[in-house]
Formats: sequence, structure tokens, C-alpha cells
Amino acid sequence: MDLMRLVGRNVRRIRREQRLTQEQLADRCDHSQQYVSDLERGKQNATLKSIAAIAAALEVSHLELFRDVNDKG
Repeated sequence: MDLMRLVGRNVRRIRREQRLTQEQLADRCDHSQQYVSDLERGKQNATLKSIAAIAAALEVSHLELFRDVNDKG
């Protein structure tokens, strides 16, 4: 799977599990709502700094954003 799409899907999944809107997440990690939207759709290539900020805002390990939840192995 494309890494940008994988990170985006995980951000969306975790954000929804926490019942956050894109705007709420954006406020927590000091990014725009449009950035979060683009990231979740795999249209935005996140920097390591952004990955760290988003993971902290979601209160998860940065590694969780790279986890393939569909991988059975």
C-alpha cells in the first residue's frame, strides 16, 4: 500500500475513533483543516515533524500511524 494513503487512513481511523472532527484535530496539531483533509485522503505528504505533532494530538505512538491494520501477518 502507498505510504501516504496508509498514514492518511490511520489518521482518519484514529480521529473518528476519538470522535474528533478534522477541525478539532487540526487545532490540536497546529495545522489547517485542509491539511488534515488532504493528509487523510493521501494527497498530502506529511513531514516527520507533522507526523509527530499529529500522533501527539491523537495521543498515540507515531508508529500507530504507519500500522497496516489490514495486514494479517
